[in-house]
Amino acid sequence: MVHLYELNGYHIAIDQNSGCVHALDRATYAVLSHFDENGAFDESARVGLLRDEALTEADLEEILEEIAELKKSGQLFSEDLFKPLAQGFKQRQSVLKAMCLHVAHACNMDCEYCFAGKGEYHGKAGLMSLETGKKAIDFLVENSPGRRNLEVDFFGGEPLLNWEVCKELVRYGRSLEASTGKNFRFTLTTNGILVDQDVIDFCNKEMGNVVLSLDGCKETNDRMRHLKGSEKDNSAYEKIVPKFKAFADARDQKDYYMRGTYTKWDLHFADEILHMADLGFKELSMEPVVAPMSAPYALHDEDAEVLCQEYEKLSLAMLERKKEGRPFNFYHYDIDLMGGPCISKRISGCGVGTEYVAVTPEGDIYPCHQFVGEERFRLGTLDTGITNPDVHEEFTGCNVYSHKECEDCFARLYCSGGCAANAYHTTGTVTGVYDLGCVLHRKRIECAVMMKVAEAMEEGE
Repeated sequence: MVHLYELNGYHIAIDQNSGCVHALDRATYAVLSHFDENGAFDESARVGLLRDEALTEADLEEILEEIAELKKSGQLFSEDLFKPLAQGFKQRQSVLKAMCLHVAHACNMDCEYCFAGKGEYHGKAGLMSLETGKKAIDFLVENSPGRRNLEVDFFGGEPLLNWEVCKELVRYGRSLEASTGKNFRFTLTTNGILVDQDVIDFCNKEMGNVVLSLDGCKETNDRMRHLKGSEKDNSAYEKIVPKFKAFADARDQKDYYMRGTYTKWDLHFADEILHMADLGFKELSMEPVVAPMSAPYALHDEDAEVLCQEYEKLSLAMLERKKEGRPFNFYHYDIDLMGGPCISKRISGCGVGTEYVAVTPEGDIYPCHQFVGEERFRLGTLDTGITNPDVHEEFTGCNVYSHKECEDCFARLYCSGGCAANAYHTTGTVTGVYDLGCVLHRKRIECAVMMKVAEAMEEGE
C-alpha cells in the first residue's frame, strides 16, 4: 500500500511496508494516484492525465518508468516481509526491561480527567514502603536475564509525596549495578506541586528523564487541574510554572517532557502548546484525553476534523519558529526516517504486560499503569510472582498484526497497533483499536513526515 497526501504545498507518498517517503512533483503525484494497491497502473486514466497535467506521452512514460524502478527496488508497493516474523518478535518481549513503580497511590491535586481515580486508582490511598520498593527492583533484576539496561519510572498519584523513598530506591538500584551487571535509568512523572531545589538537584544527578504535567495557559490548565485542601481556590498554573521553568532550565532544556492533556473544552490545543513554547519550554507533548463518552470533557468522533486541523497548524508553526531561531520539539513529531526503532519494536509495541509492568504500593503487579486496579488484569504480586499466565499470554499475542484494522494503515509501523489500554477501555479488548486515536495518530504522522520533507527541501537534500 502507498499512502498519498498533500500538506503545506508538498505532495508526499509513504510506502507502508518499507517506510520509504517520497516527495513528488505534482505530475508524478497525479500519476501515482491512479495505481491500485498492488501497484498496477489504471490505463483508463491515461487520457485524463495527459490532458489535466499537460503531459506528453513521453513525459507520462518517463514517470511510469521511474515508478517501475522504485517498485523494483522495494521503495514503492513493497511486500510485507514482517508478518510471518511478528509472533517471534513478540516472544522476545517475555523478558522484563522496564517497571512503572507506583510509589504513591495518593495525590495533592484533584484533576477532573484523572484516569487514576484522583491518584488512588479507585482503591485506598497509600504510599509504597521502602521494603516493597526494594522487592520491586529485585523482581525487575531477577526477571530481566540477558538485559543490561533497565528502566524504573517513579509514578503515582504524585510520587513526590513519597520522595524520600524514591531517593532511597535510586540508591538501592545503583548499589546493585556492579554486582548484577545492570544499568538503571530512573525517571519521574510529577505534577510539580512539591518540586523544590532538592528534587531538582537529585533528579539532575540521577533521573534520565522527567515528565512535568501542564495543560497550557492558566485558564486552560486550571479548568481541569485543581489544587486540594486549603489551596483549592488557588491557581495550580501559578504555583507550578515557576517550578517547572527552574527545573527545565536546570536540565539545560533537555531530558524532560512538558506533558499536557487536551479535552473537549480545548479543541484548539495548538495554541496551548505554543503558549508553553513561549514560556521557554523546548520539549513538549500533548495527549488527547481518553475518557468515558458520557464525560462532559470527552472527545468524540465529530471532533476529529478540528483536531486534525490543529495538528497541521502546529506543524506549520513549528517550521516557522525553526526558521526564526525559536525551535522546540513536539513528542509526536519526533520521528527518525533514517533509522528509528528496530522492526521488532515497531511490530511489538511498548511491551505492555510482557517486558513492561506496573507495581502498586501493596506489591501487586499489573501490565501497565493504565490497568492498575482492574482485578482481571492483575498478573500476580512481588511475593508470588506471575500467577495469572493467561493475561500475560494475552499481551504476548498483542502486536500490530493482531489488529485487523491495522492491515491497510500506512501508519501502523509508527504506532505498533496503538495503546492496548486505550483499546480495551473503548472496545473491551486489547486487540481492538481506539478509532479516534487512530485518526489523530495518522494525522500526526502525516504532519511529522511533512516537516521532515520541508526541512530536507530547505537544506537542499
